Amino acid sequence: MPRLPGPRTAPPDPSPSPPSPPSPGAPGPSGLPDLGGLGPLGRLGRLAHRRRGRVVLLWVAALVGALVLSVTASGEFEADYSVPGSDSRQAQDLLQQRFPAASGDTVDVVVRSEGPVTAPEVRADVAALLAELGGAPHVAAVEDPYAQPGSVSADGRTALGHLRLDVVNPVDVPVEDAEEMLAIAEAAERPGLEVALGGQVVAQAQQGEVGSEAIGLAAATVVLLLVFGSVVAAGLPLLVALGGLAVSGLLTGVVAGLVAVPDWSTSLATMMGIGIGIDYALLMVTRYREWREAGLGSEEAAGATLDTAGRAVVVAGTTVVVSMLGLFAMGLTYMRGAALVTILAVLVVLAASVTLFPALLGYLGRHVDRLRLPLPRRARARAAGHAPSPRWTAWSRTVQRHRVLAAVAGVAALLVLAAPALGLRFGFPDAGNDPVGTSTRTAYDLVADGFGPGANGPLLLAAELGRPGDTAALDPLRAALAATPGVASVTPAQPNPAGDTAVLTVVPTSGPQSSATEDLVHRLRDDVVPAATAGTGALVHVGGVTASAVDSNEDVASRLPLLIGGVVALSVLLLVAAFRSVVVALTAAVMNLLSIAAAYGVVALVLQGGWAGQLVGIDGETPLPAFIPVLMFAVLFGLSMDYEVFLVARMREAWVRTGDNAGSVLAGLAGTARVITAAAAIMVVVFGAFVPSPAVFLKVIGIGLAAAILVDATVVRLLLVPAAMHLLGRANWWMPRWLDRAVPALHVEGRLEVPEPAPAPAPRPEGAPQPA
Repeated sequence: MPRLPGPRTAPPDPSPSPPSPPSPGAPGPSGLPDLGGLGPLGRLGRLAHRRRGRVVLLWVAALVGALVLSVTASGEFEADYSVPGSDSRQAQDLLQQRFPAASGDTVDVVVRSEGPVTAPEVRADVAALLAELGGAPHVAAVEDPYAQPGSVSADGRTALGHLRLDVVNPVDVPVEDAEEMLAIAEAAERPGLEVALGGQVVAQAQQGEVGSEAIGLAAATVVLLLVFGSVVAAGLPLLVALGGLAVSGLLTGVVAGLVAVPDWSTSLATMMGIGIGIDYALLMVTRYREWREAGLGSEEAAGATLDTAGRAVVVAGTTVVVSMLGLFAMGLTYMRGAALVTILAVLVVLAASVTLFPALLGYLGRHVDRLRLPLPRRARARAAGHAPSPRWTAWSRTVQRHRVLAAVAGVAALLVLAAPALGLRFGFPDAGNDPVGTSTRTAYDLVADGFGPGANGPLLLAAELGRPGDTAALDPLRAALAATPGVASVTPAQPNPAGDTAVLTVVPTSGPQSSATEDLVHRLRDDVVPAATAGTGALVHVGGVTASAVDSNEDVASRLPLLIGGVVALSVLLLVAAFRSVVVALTAAVMNLLSIAAAYGVVALVLQGGWAGQLVGIDGETPLPAFIPVLMFAVLFGLSMDYEVFLVARMREAWVRTGDNAGSVLAGLAGTARVITAAAAIMVVVFGAFVPSPAVFLKVIGIGLAAAILVDATVVRLLLVPAAMHLLGRANWWMPRWLDRAVPALHVEGRLEVPEPAPAPAPRPEGAPQPA
């Protein structure tokens, strides 16, 4: 029979025995909990509160140390999105080693004329433009469109030149240098002559800064002020989050000096640090106010807070770290770099939550409700109240009464939201997805109009020749490529100076995001190239940006089951140790997967470019890079577990105390709903600050994370989870005996119990004597 833990009633013992000492955390003679049984976190909280000056000085020293390391040991941000061992990566490596002139990044120079682009006056203007661009920083060579076959459109009105840069990674070109190129191109325009620059270097210069972090922090401040109604109470979570974020932010550059870190990962780590730092401190400020209302002094309340809410915070933070560690299973360097800086931010903020927070309580704890806002009376009462809200209590009872309907409605809502995910189209957004009017979008459209859509994503075939100088061996290959359906044109083989390597450029008839182009890449690799090079001794690899994107998406998709399986398994094990229940852990995993699927559906709806996409600045159908769902899964699974821990920890407290499942679910939901909704609101506004970003992938990450948190904290945690727990009853807390012995207990519920407030005394009749 399964063992359902709960309070046991022993038969009365007729023999007299000495009274047993009170259990740790049991109320003492004064009605207050006995703090003699505080765990390590509780003792740490009291120590930090008592030695608050030293703790603050240690954090200042950590900040100074991080600043010194940032100045002396920081590295440059870089990211390699190619797949190790793939055909496109082998082509890239071969070009870098033997054909460096063809391996550097490029800037497209597109000129559109009202008349023939070959007219003498137009040629003179283009020559002057290319000469000036050739003198710009990082420009190693200039390809004249009039000297390159196929660089003038069939209608004679468009010319396409290229600037060969001395860097492979676009982020190595400072924004100021790219802006100088844009200024040169703009100055060369005149009536009847349009000039546009394309390429990743130009795209980075056009993105600019929108201050997403500042927007998110300001919005979170407003939410905290409305939740607490007090400047001091709202300021504590902000101080903790900013203190941890300052240290972790300075150390990000140090991590970049050790491993490859993409530049966008700093935004993700900052948002995660702000969000979870404020969320964790929010939970602990709420619990601290409860302990103070129960009659504890500031130091004792700080210790009790760390011994209860602090345990939940540590478990929640650990689940986030476990989820981010799952990115290492992807085997991609940029994923590892992004995971490391995010884990660093989480760990530092977690350390601030359990040390800096109780130290700040030593200074501000007695004044936590000072500087109240002039809110309406009802809102002020809600902010100041620490007991469960009557409205949330009523909601909890409604879910209990209609648990079947609530469960069905919750699952149906998640499935409806997830449905658009079935039509997700994977790929890398390119300049065709940039806002209309930008230089990169104009260049993309001009090239597509003049040379066909495939000219925006040509394939580079890197050939290692069997005999140096024998480019004639590639003639059969060129003929076979030209005859292949889906190929618009093929350039002659261009050998390197040593004559042992050659490059052929293949222009597809379809655009770089088209599934037809992906099919063409596979057809060339599987059929055309092997048949045409058999017996020639040449080894040919199909590369280029488009082929690299195809390889990257397929590689990430193949590794996704490893990430999901590893993260879910480790998180379930952690929850089993925290809540001593297999059912709670498995239910949490299923709920998290449903909420993540719903987030994918929202992202898919936005990327369709219809009314939903236009609300956030996505005008046309846009593909989704495969690494974004992976990144979203790792982040969201950890954050969803945070809310699960916040909710179920309070249910577990009540269950251990009473053994009443229905009452425990009611008490847990009513007692944490306000905190969960406030924490979710903060996360939504923090991640929502990504949405104004001009970078499509950052915009999509913000939309997905904000939507997932909103769905998770409402449909899942406040409706589906309590409904499921009411349906399962006492089976929620099932734990096999062998597993109970094998898995260490984390006691996330703590060992302390808030005593019930004493009933208010009856009103004294007029003139009655005062009690002695």
